[in-house]
Amino acid sequence: MIDHMSIRVSDYEKSKAFYVSALAPLGYVVVMEFHRTEIPSLPTAHVLGLGAGGKPDFWLSPADGPVQPTHVAFRADDRRTVDAFYEAASAAGGKDNGKPGLREMYHPSYYGAFVLDPDGYNIEAVCHTPE
Repeated sequence: MIDHMSIRVSDYEKSKAFYVSALAPLGYVVVMEFHRTEIPSLPTAHVLGLGAGGKPDFWLSPADGPVQPTHVAFRADDRRTVDAFYEAASAAGGKDNGKPGLREMYHPSYYGAFVLDPDGYNIEAVCHTPE
């Protein structure tokens, strides 16, 4: 089981604004944010931890060079939440990479939506339960 993950972003403030808005429908909020002025040994200028239920499990920090986008999927409790994620992420500047809908090639109840974040990361919200 994965406990947490980090991604590097090219524009920290832009990505922070995107993820705070895009992940809000999933219950994610800023749980922790550190700056090098507070922790001199911090390897980057900023670190942001987002999570639900008080535990940060998705971290952002500035990249020190070009980013290599990947795919990150967040679990949603229901299809309505997947739809809300897609709308929030799109309103926050995410680019459509797959509107909300069934992806039966994965399994009959796989309902997901995909957006590209400001760096091109393929961000997904997915619900695995039947409607």
